[in-house]
Amino acid sequence: MSDWMVTQRPNAGRRPRALSPLREHLRDTFWFAPTAAMVSVFVVWVGARALDTAVVEALQDDRDYDTLDELLRFAEDAKAVVSTVSSAMMTFIGVVFSISLVAVQMASGQFTPRVVRLFVRSRITKATFAVFLATFVLTLLVLTSFDTTDDPRAVTTVPLVQSVLTLCMVALSLLLFVLYVNTTLRLMRISHVITRIAAESFRVATSMPVPAGGPDAARLGAATAWVPHEGRAGVLRDVNIARLVRVARKHGVVLRLIPRIGDFVVPGTPVLAVHGGPAPSRRALRYTISVGVERTYHQDLGFGLRQLSDIALRALSPAINDPTTAVQALDRIVQFLAALGRRPLDAALHRDRRGAVRLVQPVPGWTQLVDLGFTEVRGCATGSPQVSRRMLAGLDDLLMLVPPERREPLLRHRELLRQAVDRSGPAPADRAFALRPDRQGIG
Repeated sequence: MSDWMVTQRPNAGRRPRALSPLREHLRDTFWFAPTAAMVSVFVVWVGARALDTAVVEALQDDRDYDTLDELLRFAEDAKAVVSTVSSAMMTFIGVVFSISLVAVQMASGQFTPRVVRLFVRSRITKATFAVFLATFVLTLLVLTSFDTTDDPRAVTTVPLVQSVLTLCMVALSLLLFVLYVNTTLRLMRISHVITRIAAESFRVATSMPVPAGGPDAARLGAATAWVPHEGRAGVLRDVNIARLVRVARKHGVVLRLIPRIGDFVVPGTPVLAVHGGPAPSRRALRYTISVGVERTYHQDLGFGLRQLSDIALRALSPAINDPTTAVQALDRIVQFLAALGRRPLDAALHRDRRGAVRLVQPVPGWTQLVDLGFTEVRGCATGSPQVSRRMLAGLDDLLMLVPPERREPLLRHRELLRQAVDRSGPAPADRAFALRPDRQGIG
């Protein structure tokens, strides 16, 4: 069966959202949330300053100078508080930044450098930095609103609303700081890191098109045109599915993505094959292919397995020698493969509103996913009975769950593991112990 003979349509009948790649790219950046927060707090401050000015003008119109005098005395106390908060926020920002650097350094050294993305994508971390910076900017803006005159008749504004807003931001900052420390400590624990990786992997699998009947997409025929990659060299991070589907429908063709998400592409190599007509113009295909320096979870079905395998390999290295961590990674590898055991793979077909296939996106096949999850870990498992026992138990579980046509790669890995243990085991009793399946390794 060819790579594009499985007919699929978007999950739950939803079409891909046009801003999906942009949203994912912004999640991989650290500048967007703080910048948006500082711009937003400036807008809020303008509104709060207008309210304070309106309050002062209303009191002056009513000649309520006693109330104005009380507000001026309040402003003196509020100015001292705001000044203290302004200095404290810079200290808080430095503490948060230091904690983040230490956590990232420890995680990349103990687990794998690819888990640094978990810290970058952490919503709590971004929210903490954003609120801290916004609070600091707000205190500077509020300090400019304090009037130097003590005459109630000449005062133009008293930052009453602004001061209350500053105190609310301080309270929010303290709450986020507690949540940030808790989240960072969790991310420094390998079990939570593995769980996060698995959750992201399942999110990608869930977003893939689900099976749908219909023979209309069984064969595409020969390609009528090719679209080369004209951007910079790098890893194919994702494609704008909604835009490609729209372009293909407009030109009456079917587009087939040639490299898989996560492949390294160089300028001049074909990235799209066109079936059924001429190639769309370069302008129509602009901003549909995203290339970066590293892989991302978005649309990359194998990236989660790659990270789990890396964590297990790092744990089994002589420098770390932590087979329990490798067993935890194998737990999630088996879970992920079990979830995909009966799903059609090899290709994802995206349809337009009328149900016609417009984009064929290659995804890893079952054999490729099994090899990615087990091959490298199996090579390092011979010296650790805990890992070999857990891998055998996982392979046995998968053999019970998958259909018969998908058992061959599992049986192959099981036999290769048995042969490797037979060659490395010093005694028959040790070999027999290492080849006894156990879901906990050695309990």
